[in-house]
Amino acid sequence: MTTTTRTDTQPSGLHTADGHDLIRVQGARVNNLKDVSVEIPKRRLTVFTGVSGSGKSSLVFGTIAAESQRMINETYSAFVQGFMPALSRPDVDVLEGLTTAIIVDQERMGANPRSTVGTATDANAMLRILFSRLGQPHIGSPNAYSFNIPTVKASGAITVERGNKTKAEKATFNRLGGMCPRCEGMGNVSDFDLTALYDDSKSLSGGALTIPGYSMDGWYGRIFSGAGFNMDKPINKFTKKELHDLLYKEPTKIKVEGINLTYEGIINKIQKSMLSKDVDSLQPHVRAFVERAITFTTCPDCGGTRLSQEALSSKIKGKNIADVCTMQITDLADWIRGLDEPSVAPLLAGLQHLLDSFAEIGLGYLSLDRPSGTLSGGESQRTKMIRHLGSSLTDVTYVFDEPTIGLHPHDIERMNALLLQLRDKGNTVLVVEHKPESIAIADHIVDLGPGAGTGGGTVCFEGTVDGLRGSDTITGRHLDDRAQLKESVRSASGALEIRGASTNNLKNVDVDIPLGVLCVLTGVAGSGKSSLIHGSVAKRDGVVVIDQTGIRGSRRSNPATYTGLLEPIRKAFAKANGVKPALFSSNSEGACPTCNGAGVIYTDLGVMATVETVCEECDGKRFQAAVLEFTLGGRNIAEVLAMSVAEAEEFFEDGDASTPAAHKILDRLADVGLGYLTLGQPLTTLSGGERQRLKLAAQMADKGDVYILDEPTTGLHLADVENLLGLLDRLVDSGKSVIVIEHHQAVMAHADWIIDLGPGAGHDGGRIVFEGSPANLVAGRSTLTGEHLAAYVGAS
Repeated sequence: MTTTTRTDTQPSGLHTADGHDLIRVQGARVNNLKDVSVEIPKRRLTVFTGVSGSGKSSLVFGTIAAESQRMINETYSAFVQGFMPALSRPDVDVLEGLTTAIIVDQERMGANPRSTVGTATDANAMLRILFSRLGQPHIGSPNAYSFNIPTVKASGAITVERGNKTKAEKATFNRLGGMCPRCEGMGNVSDFDLTALYDDSKSLSGGALTIPGYSMDGWYGRIFSGAGFNMDKPINKFTKKELHDLLYKEPTKIKVEGINLTYEGIINKIQKSMLSKDVDSLQPHVRAFVERAITFTTCPDCGGTRLSQEALSSKIKGKNIADVCTMQITDLADWIRGLDEPSVAPLLAGLQHLLDSFAEIGLGYLSLDRPSGTLSGGESQRTKMIRHLGSSLTDVTYVFDEPTIGLHPHDIERMNALLLQLRDKGNTVLVVEHKPESIAIADHIVDLGPGAGTGGGTVCFEGTVDGLRGSDTITGRHLDDRAQLKESVRSASGALEIRGASTNNLKNVDVDIPLGVLCVLTGVAGSGKSSLIHGSVAKRDGVVVIDQTGIRGSRRSNPATYTGLLEPIRKAFAKANGVKPALFSSNSEGACPTCNGAGVIYTDLGVMATVETVCEECDGKRFQAAVLEFTLGGRNIAEVLAMSVAEAEEFFEDGDASTPAAHKILDRLADVGLGYLTLGQPLTTLSGGERQRLKLAAQMADKGDVYILDEPTTGLHLADVENLLGLLDRLVDSGKSVIVIEHHQAVMAHADWIIDLGPGAGHDGGRIVFEGSPANLVAGRSTLTGEHLAAYVGAS
């Protein structure tokens, strides 16, 4: 037998398939981008920088990631695509070399009451398998340890075949789930105050029900009468059975005016429609009703663990699954290290790696039972990162939106190492970032600008970090800016006394927060800063808290409505044209009748995603054509709402359109660095930092004496941080006390007084490790913050 040797006929040198090492964007015009063309190297770390509003997100998220997402969606079957949002192609001429994009953004994780840090990562699933294998007594499969799976029991006849005979036999079926039957895996039970649901002296038709939306004029009235209730009988005259049916009746089919409907007891209905959602996501009037009518108490059966008694009885080394989920993750990692079980060695190694990733990324202070809805934007983003660190995927594009948010300089070093680790696995990493420490590790930089909004949208620089330093762009000029310690600091006019603070991980903290100065609270993520402020200061009189939580408002809300700016503008238009102010509101008489003032028409397709189309009647302007005839200073109301804050500030300053009340609010918006926002931009499109600065602008007119800001530098370019410091100085000089929770060294250097918590995170933190002036902190270098601040200001 002869053998032939196969020789490779491929010539030496680069294979054609290896030549696709760039993502090419040509002619991008999404939002404010002005025909942007860039070439981004694959399998490298590229940082996108530029002032807030310069177009970074439009290029990275709105163009590159959006097109990748759209093309992936098109690979699914038509049936599956029917359940997905219909994505349109971004406004760009050419996009080449895209790979699958995974977006790791700062959106808070869904606040589903059943979602915890453990369920949001693979940690809980792995622990459930571990307990099903090693737990004593053995109670069943991993499902028996899941608080999201109920126990199911069934009995009936089954058909058994033996030989050529079939025989019916009685059988029972049990599936053991870990859900506590009393609280249904929620950890707390709800108690209803019946007096808040109805006025028992009235009848149903007389308006007895005081629940939002339960009007007897519509379908509810027909359903109650169709279910057999006497509509004119006062509720206090109901029999026990009638009252039980009104409140607790199981879903029952009824016929009303020839239509098949379902009647269900009021309390069951409320539990499904209101209590199954996160309270913060409810409309304000519904949330107020829930807070008034319902009290939540820890479930007496499971003690808040959410688990059944069987799941709690099964233990490994004296600990059940609820015990290990309440442990701090760093402690849990040590506990797992102590388990020497060869039969589950690979599982233990995987769990060990996952828990160590939490510690590496600076989240070792969390516990797996922490509800995911309580995580901050930065914590959510890092939790999502953990999923991808252990991923087997390579050659994908990871897109990060300011991953250093909420991180102490010490933690930023670790975050940088993780970004490089992702890159070194052969992935393309795109990062939108402002921090010089993160810009420094980039292989490639794209700097957008030069300004914000219409003043931005062009590429000012593309190249290396050293090239950026030598360029004359705003980022290049500010990259090596280092705030200097102040020559002298202000003296306190008094103090806020805190005694014995023990919220979360605080260890009986006693501290005096000075008043009348700029006081900065710092410390590594999880050291107890927010616990100290929200637990001991926020509820006091005269304290105004300005944080980054979502602004409650619909897609109709915008900066003009939120800050009260629209009121003086409408009055000015009405006075100039001799008509009613209501005409100049897109939520009132002036609204376009076709889209009801939304500017877009929402088509609800039932099983599919809601489709938005620009209203053809008003072309997205939101007002009736007749309203747009009225002008002020030569502009109509739609044109005014399309202006940026900076343009509107100039417009309302003098001349025919001079409106001092509007100009004053616009001044405050420009003061907080939001000059690039358009007045009519929906609030739902703002980032966390923009939301906080908008709140600051709105609340600067409040009567508070103490302002608390939670990381106000979030999303701010180096150049904008200087403006923010100027604003904080003006607030202090006007007699206010300002307390800032912050990690940015420029803010620390500018403080009059620093309170540093630590020394570590979780139970390693919760103590005051330094209080005094920034100069003393730098001189002593006794804490992690002191070391980083000393390096930042270049102290010898």
